[in-house]
Amino acid sequence: MSIFIIAEIGINHNGDVEIAKDLIKVAKTAGCDAVKFQKRSIELVYPSSELEKPRESPWGTTNRQQKEGLEFGQREFEEISNYCKQLDIEWFASAWDPESQKFLRQFDCKFNKIASAMMVDEAHLELVASEGRHTFVSTGMSTLEEIDKAVQIFNKSNCPFELMHCVSTYPMEDTDANLNCIHMLRERFGCNVGYSGHEVGLAVSYAAAALGISSLERHITLDRSMYGSDQSASVEPAGFKTLVGSVRKIVAALGDGKIGYHPSEVAVARKLREHLVWNEDEHLDG
Repeated sequence: MSIFIIAEIGINHNGDVEIAKDLIKVAKTAGCDAVKFQKRSIELVYPSSELEKPRESPWGTTNRQQKEGLEFGQREFEEISNYCKQLDIEWFASAWDPESQKFLRQFDCKFNKIASAMMVDEAHLELVASEGRHTFVSTGMSTLEEIDKAVQIFNKSNCPFELMHCVSTYPMEDTDANLNCIHMLRERFGCNVGYSGHEVGLAVSYAAAALGISSLERHITLDRSMYGSDQSASVEPAGFKTLVGSVRKIVAALGDGKIGYHPSEVAVARKLREHLVWNEDEHLDG
């Protein structure tokens, strides 16, 4: 068993490719398997009435200016792709509209991601599934019926996927985690199940790792006090290094579940049971 660990950069780069590269380097140093971004076509995702609403941000005074300030384009994603190749770490992105999904194809990423917000868009699910890339499907804000439909779409397309249990609040309260859904989803759909967490701290992610998840995604940031809606639900560099190291230890500690003498116990058993009458050959292998 292994857990594929994803550092979700999302929009925590604040529109600055150098910050994005710093976050990629932190993720690589921490031992992550991949980093993930988000891609949106602003005019397709948001109605003009929403974009023109007032909003103070580092980029201006409207929602449009804020959204455009956060969005990466061709040049930035080319730089990200090249930098990830240099560091030998996978990258991919969750697309929030069909044009963004088509845009990402040029980079031939190994993975796709269905954001929880897109779980109810069957046309988008079909578009992503048609690519045949291994897809992480987040289940936040979804009913069982909606997850059923998504699974049917990916199965019909013979597209490899895994579900990711998720609660879409930022940050999520620990008491809302409902980690037993991991078992339920695995049993119901017969597929691998990961965990995409938005909690403050690491304990819930450790618990998810102990439940046998196949993947773990947490938001990463350089500083939780930075501007951005996702920063407070993110993990800073030192915490991410601790998270990855601890998750790897948890996986190693889970073992294979088979009862018997561990090789390192043999000498201890001989010493501590030498005063007993017992058949060593019957109990010890070798």
